[in-house]
Amino acid sequence: MSLRKKLTSGFIYSILIITAIFVLYPVVWVITGSMNPGDSLFSTKLIPESLSFRHYTYLFQETDYLIWYKNTLKIAFWNMVISTVLVVTAAYAFSRFRFPGRRQGLMMMLVLQMFPGFMGMIAIYILLLQLDLLDNHWGLILVYAGGSIPFGAWLVKGYFDGLPRSLEEAAKIDGASHVTIFYKIMMPLSKPILVFIAVNNFIGPWMDFIFARLVLRTSSKKTLAIGLFEMVTGRGNTEFTTFAAGAVLVALPITILFFIFQNHLVEGLKAGANKG
Repeated sequence: MSLRKKLTSGFIYSILIITAIFVLYPVVWVITGSMNPGDSLFSTKLIPESLSFRHYTYLFQETDYLIWYKNTLKIAFWNMVISTVLVVTAAYAFSRFRFPGRRQGLMMMLVLQMFPGFMGMIAIYILLLQLDLLDNHWGLILVYAGGSIPFGAWLVKGYFDGLPRSLEEAAKIDGASHVTIFYKIMMPLSKPILVFIAVNNFIGPWMDFIFARLVLRTSSKKTLAIGLFEMVTGRGNTEFTTFAAGAVLVALPITILFFIFQNHLVEGLKAGANKG
């Protein structure tokens, strides 16, 4: 190996190592902070001398953490199901069919991606109020599912466009309907991008605070984002280590999903980006 290649490899690995340190250090800090016996996240050492699981016990025994967790899991699951169905069917229609308003619909979805979601908060609030869906998990689920369509449909459409039409033509010759082609040919071939969309839509509600705070009011319907935020707001709330423990538990299902579907996520993201 030439000196130039060695220097290039050394520079790349140095950048990767530095990036990994910057990414992993806050994670390790939060995990160790969640096991700090006191109420402060700050410690003289990265790993304190004494570690305790008292904050995790407190979360389950003294707070409504389990209720928040159940609510968030319910919202995330149904958002994943509904949004994936809407995204995939819309993408298939835009990819394989030609109909009046198709180009305008694609342009509208492209334009909608340019505006942040919170710009429509007032309109969404009034709409949910008229539909009697305020302080209702289904109101939040419908907002999340509808908001995921523009980006997801564009991504999945790009993947569908890269699949050969000869497979569908052969199936039509054999007498298969559009529904049969969609479920028995397109869906199995699109597993990577479907997994990416499903997992991405599952993760979204775990992180969101703004819309959940806007829609949900009752204590029994709070999500994890709202409940944990209230732990560290106000003059009397100093439960920073308990907040850290809750944050660690929030990351568990997302981390598990990432490790299970890691190959599909990477492959789906690359395929959706390259096949257009």
